[in-house]
Amino acid sequence: MQERHLIAYASINLFIAIAAGAFGAHGLKAILSADMLSIWQTAVQYQMLHGLALLALANLSSRWQAKPIRLSAICMLVGIFLFSGSLYLLAFTGIRILGAITPIGGVAFLAGWAILLWAAFKHPSK
Repeated sequence: MQERHLIAYASINLFIAIAAGAFGAHGLKAILSADMLSIWQTAVQYQMLHGLALLALANLSSRWQAKPIRLSAICMLVGIFLFSGSLYLLAFTGIRILGAITPIGGVAFLAGWAILLWAAFKHPSK
C-alpha cells in the first residue's frame, strides 16, 4: 500500500468520523437515547483514533518495510469497518445483534497495533 493510498484512506475515515460526530451531536441528540448516543460517540472516537493511526502509518511507510505497514493498515481498516460500522448501525437501528460484530473489529484493531509493535522491534528500516 503506497503512502498516498494510506493518506487517502485516513482522510476518508477522518472526514466520515468528523461528519458522524457532528451529526451525532446536532442531528441525533433529539432522536437517540442517551445509551445509543454514547454508542454512536464510541464509534466516532475509535474511527477518529484509527484514522489518525493510518496517517502515522503513511508517515512510516516511507521509512519502514512495506509489508508490516500494509498489514497493520489493513487490520485497522477492517477494524474501522467492523467496530465503528457495527456501532453506527447499532446506535441508528437499535438491532442489538450487531453488537456481536463489534468485538471482531476490536480484534482487528489489536492485531494492527500488535503488527506495528512487532515491526518496530523486528524489521530493520529500509
